[in-house]
Amino acid sequence: MLIQINTDRNIENSAALIAHFSDLIKEELGRYEEHITRVEVHLSDENGSKDAGDDKKCVMETKVKGGNPIVVTVMDATIHQAVKSSAEKAAGLLEKTLEKRRIQS
Repeated sequence: MLIQINTDRNIENSAALIAHFSDLIKEELGRYEEHITRVEVHLSDENGSKDAGDDKKCVMETKVKGGNPIVVTVMDATIHQAVKSSAEKAAGLLEKTLEKRRIQS
């Protein structure tokens, strides 16, 4: 499972940030690894330097083998919370998708 993390100009894209969020995503989606080809994450701070509450955005696109991608968007107070919530939502949607496949088989 390839994980690609992209940030806007308001979020520092460091090696530590990428490692931290890659580990978090692997923890949430790891059990589905055989069904996922790629996870692409786009992180942004919608209000830049202004402190405006839930303005950290995470768009997570999980590309599923033999199926349509699962796209989740979350706005939260911190980037960490946004990524964690996105990964949890993606895992739930992936579980439903795979269950539908099992039923149809």
